[in-house]
Amino acid sequence: MAAKKVTYVDIKVPSRTGQAAAVLKAVADAGVSLQAFTGFPDRGGRSQLDLVTDQVGKLRRVAKAHGWKLSAAKRGFLIQGRDRVGAVQRQLAKLAKRGVNVTAVDAVTAGRGRFGMILWVKPRDTARAARALGA
Repeated sequence: MAAKKVTYVDIKVPSRTGQAAAVLKAVADAGVSLQAFTGFPDRGGRSQLDLVTDQVGKLRRVAKAHGWKLSAAKRGFLIQGRDRVGAVQRQLAKLAKRGVNVTAVDAVTAGRGRFGMILWVKPRDTARAARALGA
């Protein structure tokens, strides 16, 4: 099991067909590698896209060129490992044992016996979560 701290920024876009695809195309065309991506509804007819990358500077240049407003850089955790029953639960239990509340989590099987998950905690809990996860 490998857990690591990751950096992400978010962008708010109109909740309309093709918005995420357009953002991801611009990011890919600029050669920015993403470690993870998630999108979900926000308020006021908008959606939030979280872009997880170790190339935040490069991503900021893409955003500037397209007139996007990115958030300040924030931290999350990317966990990858062998896919077996209870894999996600074990990671969440480590955090619960240390009293760390998870703000959000996404997990998926990655095929070939592997899984991945990304999770977010409050900034004040980042150091405690990193210790719990071994990140």
